[in-house]
Amino acid sequence: MKTVVNRGGGVDRRALDEAVAAIRNGEIVVYPTDTLYALGCDALSNRAVERLCRIKGLNPDKTTLSIVCSGLSQAAEYVRVDNLAFRILKRHLPGPFTFVLPAATTLPKVFKGRKTVGIRIPSNDFARALAEELGHPVMTSSAPEALPESELAIYVESGDVPQEPSTVVDITDSVAPQLIRQGIGVFDE
Repeated sequence: MKTVVNRGGGVDRRALDEAVAAIRNGEIVVYPTDTLYALGCDALSNRAVERLCRIKGLNPDKTTLSIVCSGLSQAAEYVRVDNLAFRILKRHLPGPFTFVLPAATTLPKVFKGRKTVGIRIPSNDFARALAEELGHPVMTSSAPEALPESELAIYVESGDVPQEPSTVVDITDSVAPQLIRQGIGVFDE
């Protein structure tokens, strides 16, 4: 695993280019978010998503998978968002939240068995830039304490992150949001 430094806490172009190149090549990267360091891969590559799930020990048939998007317009391509859900997203994002929404058919087959997907739009510039530069979402999952270095291509060192997970809110029924996990974000309907 190669370490690249994201200088200044914003978006270091060299670090971004190396991380995006690895993701496009089907590799897994470790990158900073506004909550934790995360594992990321190309959300539209079945092989990459399956590999990330294997590394993390996730069963994609039983676990809600999450994607990082560059913004609401990119997210709207991969989930179904009604007007009330859109208002909730607009009020809380970018930020330390994962919102569970009905999945759209634009996601690859590894997501097809799932009716929902988690959407993240972190307040971390580097995380959003990954999805922006890639041109579509990054499949994401928190990085484990013991990183399986042989399975990872790039570690984007960006200093300290809060080390507290995102708050997860299910808004598949936007009239009755359900708090799934309290994390760093404070959810107000």
